[in-house]
Amino acid sequence: MPLPRRRTLVFHAIVAAAMLGLVAPAVLKAQDADLRFPAFAQAVAEAALGADEVGAFYRSNGYQPIWTGASEAEKARLTALLKAILSAEDHGLPAETYDTTELRAMMRAISSPRERGRVEVALSRLFLSYAHQIQTGVLTPKTIDKYMVRDPNRRDGTELLNSFMAADNPEAFMHTLVPTSDEYARLMHKKFELQRQIAQGGWGPIVQAGALKPGESGLAVVQLRNRLIAMGYLDRSATITYDADIQRAVQTFQENAGLNPDGVAGAATIKAINVPMQERLKSIIVAMERERWLSIDRSKRYVWVNLTDFTARIVDAGKITFQTRSIVGQNRSDTQTPEFSDTMEHLIVNPSWNVPRSITEKEYLPGMIASGGATAGHLQLIDGAGRVVPRSAIDWATVTPRNFPFDLKQPPSRGNALGLVKFMFPNRYNIYLHDTPSKGLFQNEVRTYSHGCVRLQKPFDFAYALLAPQQSDPESFFQSVLRTGRETQVNLTPVVPVHLVYRTAFSDLRGNMSYRADVYGRDAKVWAALEQAGVRLPGLES
Repeated sequence: MPLPRRRTLVFHAIVAAAMLGLVAPAVLKAQDADLRFPAFAQAVAEAALGADEVGAFYRSNGYQPIWTGASEAEKARLTALLKAILSAEDHGLPAETYDTTELRAMMRAISSPRERGRVEVALSRLFLSYAHQIQTGVLTPKTIDKYMVRDPNRRDGTELLNSFMAADNPEAFMHTLVPTSDEYARLMHKKFELQRQIAQGGWGPIVQAGALKPGESGLAVVQLRNRLIAMGYLDRSATITYDADIQRAVQTFQENAGLNPDGVAGAATIKAINVPMQERLKSIIVAMERERWLSIDRSKRYVWVNLTDFTARIVDAGKITFQTRSIVGQNRSDTQTPEFSDTMEHLIVNPSWNVPRSITEKEYLPGMIASGGATAGHLQLIDGAGRVVPRSAIDWATVTPRNFPFDLKQPPSRGNALGLVKFMFPNRYNIYLHDTPSKGLFQNEVRTYSHGCVRLQKPFDFAYALLAPQQSDPESFFQSVLRTGRETQVNLTPVVPVHLVYRTAFSDLRGNMSYRADVYGRDAKVWAALEQAGVRLPGLES
């Protein structure tokens, strides 16, 4: 992507200054001459204190400079770094991190090996800041929210520096650090588009109405019309009536917002249409950060569960081959669905439900104790040896949630809380995908009802799609196992990566952007942390 003219001029000025005069000529006469002075190595070691990866790199290379010498290789590395950081803000990175004012002043002032050593380390630190942030993100997810347990797989800094040193083309190497997914490119394109629109006045006045429906007319309809035109959902029009064109535009907007596409601008639709463009831009920048946390092979099959979209998808070579509605965890401190990736290894047909202890104590035992064991009759009491214990054998007057020695278990049945199939990717959070007997909840737009696991509206079809690579007739095979009524494990060959993600902004293959509500408030936390780190909305810093 070519740099804007202003940035091109700035870039050439920086590079020219760095190459032609910021480092005193006497210091650059001979790279080897400096190395006879212990002052350079000592300055590098001192400046690298507290930066173990930088220190380890210079110890391994014998304190040889990689930026501040006069060789063509060093010039090329410095040029590549300075050029890359000029685009840092385009990627939603903290601009303050890449303000080189102080660094350039240090370079101008170099008149000794010690000063050169300090600049050397400052440049390596700048390189690692950019490399880590552009490749695996500005933030560490688990420090933002306890349910954001994804590991961005941060590369070792010493290894990064060594790889950069070994690169024949430093500028090409810097390009390899940028996320290569199509989604990242589409998000970045939309970021530029929103910035241009904001500079031109945005989407105009909000719609001042609680709800609007086809056939109505007046000022609020005009506001709705104008906002839909500005958003690109409606061609230019002078109508003051909520006509068929506006209705179709509203339906398209609703589809992109995850709302019921009935063409009626109800309260939820008006609220979504009135979201300020600046908030959408924040969502884009947060989505770019989240994309940097996720390094996956999109050329193969994987399962994609977007918690904010309430959907589960099977994706093959970049194309959605199956999709179903989902239900995710309740918006409480102890039941939200976490974000992480794992590998789906098998499914369980006719599963039993082993009730988690927290649910046993909070939801079942109080009623069972109060009723003398009469309630929750669909659940079995299981002792430490795995035997079923009759309720009549329990002195319920002495039972408390803390001293209750049994586990609760629901045998396989159509009324089982897990339904008739569950999909397993064994993980420390005890999260999986499963069927449910409560089908009516899938009709709601916001579907946060579970204790953390993900319920699927079409679990059988999901199973057929997963089994298709290994069964010539996956439906018949699945149904034959189901009819046995026995709990049965069916291994997947090959296993399938599964990604539980949280995206309030995402695109389709045509580049159209969709937005969702921040149901758990996590994106607000991510944006606040990005702001704390120095990320700003371009052009809106004031």
